[in-house]
Order: sequence, then C-alpha cells, then structure tokens
Amino acid sequence: MTQRGGDVDEDRPPARQARWLTPVRLNGLVATLFVIGSSCFVLGSVPAYLDAVGTTVDGVTYFVGSIFFTSASLGQLLQAQTPEMTGVDEQGQHRRTRVRWFAWLPHDRNWLAAASQFPGTVFFNVSTFAALADYASFQDEDQQVWRPDFFGSTLFLVASFFALLALEQRGLRRQLRTLPGQIAWLNMLGSVFFMVSAFAAFVLPSGQLVDDALAVGGTLFGAVCFLVGAALMFPAWRHEVRAATPAGGHG
Repeated sequence: MTQRGGDVDEDRPPARQARWLTPVRLNGLVATLFVIGSSCFVLGSVPAYLDAVGTTVDGVTYFVGSIFFTSASLGQLLQAQTPEMTGVDEQGQHRRTRVRWFAWLPHDRNWLAAASQFPGTVFFNVSTFAALADYASFQDEDQQVWRPDFFGSTLFLVASFFALLALEQRGLRRQLRTLPGQIAWLNMLGSVFFMVSAFAAFVLPSGQLVDDALAVGGTLFGAVCFLVGAALMFPAWRHEVRAATPAGGHG
C-alpha cells in the first residue's frame, strides 16, 4: 500500500476514456479493500482460527485476502497514474474524473511504487491459490507455492522503497511526523515481515518448513502493519484535502 507523498509529473497526457469515479471515492475504495485484504491475512495467521476452521478454510481465507489486495493495488495504480485523482481540494475531491488505465511514468516514484506493488499482489494470488493443493514432493511445493510468494514479497519491498523515496520530507523523524510517512514506513515494515515469512516458509527435503512459527508470525505481523497503514489512508486523505483547500474554500 503506497501513499502519495511528493512526486508529480506535470507533463502527463490527458486521461483516457474510462469509468467515471471521484477522487475521494477511489481513495476510499482502495483503503477499504486494503483493510479487508489485510484483515484476511491477519485472521488466517491466527493459530486459533486455523484450529477452528481447518487448513482448507484457512487457505481460502488467505486467497480471498489476496484478491482484495490485488483489487486495492489496481485501484492505487490507477490513482497514481491519473493526476486528477490526487492533490485535490474540498470541491475537487468530489469531481468526477476519468481514470487512466495505461501509463509509463518511470520518473514518478509514486507510480513506480504502485506499478511494483500490483504484480506483487498477483504473485500472492498465485501462491495462495497454489497452497490449496496437495503436492507429491517438496520441490513441487517450493516451485508452485514458495517461489511466487518470494517474488511477491520481493516486489512489496521494492514498492515500499519507492514509496519512501517519494516522500516530501527527508529524515526519519520528519517523515514519522506525517501521515504519509507513517503509512510508508508501516508498509516497509510489513514488507520486511512478509519477506522474513517467505524465507521461513521454504520447504526442506524433509517436508518441513525452515521455521513454521516464523513463517506464520512474519505473515501475521506484516499483515497487521498493512492493516494499520490502510486504516491511516482515510485521515491522510482528509489532511491532504484540507491542505489543498484555500481558506474559505470549503463547501
């Protein structure tokens, strides 16, 4: 989950014809989808839930959560590549805007973050779906489940790195005083936890994971970080809108 923090490309071409949305609705949709997806991963990582519902339902919970992650990430990519969807004031946030479905903005760090994150969520779709099957060998499980999970975790780290680079403030203390900075660092921490989980989830020739507790714990703590970061997107949006609204411009 990236949060716009600074880079703006003033020379972007007009948005292509697409479905009408308002900036505030798109941001709210993205945040809500991330909250639901993160909540599914948190729930699926709780041992008591696994004991209560069994491995199949637990696996389906992860897969459903990954779908919400991907939907949210797609919305955030559209937000990042549609200039009219961000930096709006009180009136502008309710203005219907055509989203831009295709773009190539390699100099925009916010876009790079969103463009890296989206395929990462697709890899999680693949890994969580593949995890529902049974495998005859540890090599098959590593190839079908672990590899896409590792690739997704790697892309999440890359996305979090670009999101930090996009922040307007320099210096950790200054960044943590702002909502975009808090969101960016929560997402980075969550990405680190997901990567730790991926390494711990590698299947050994014995059929056991490198560290089962660390694999589950990394997913749990990472998902909690993403959940809090997603929840902060609501007040961050309101703060951004107030900052962009001239005095006496509400209404």
